Amino acid sequence: MKVFTYSEARQNLSNLLIIAQNEEIEIRRKDGAVFSLIAKKRKATSPFDVPGIKTKATTQNILDAVRDSRMG
Repeated sequence: MKVFTYSEARQNLSNLLIIAQNEEIEIRRKDGAVFSLIAKKRKATSPFDVPGIKTKATTQNILDAVRDSRMG
């Protein structure tokens, strides 16, 4: 774990974000407060992976709606 002062962190934020992808970083203020910087893990999902919904619409209802929308 790397430790930075608030001033160092402020001046090097871009570099800190790169380092935080691989390890935890601590930022310490003059008043003694300590903060941790950790990258969140990305979920490897498709943007098209959306949760389903419950509906009473049947396949035929959907096909009829699509057909109606195309006819004008």
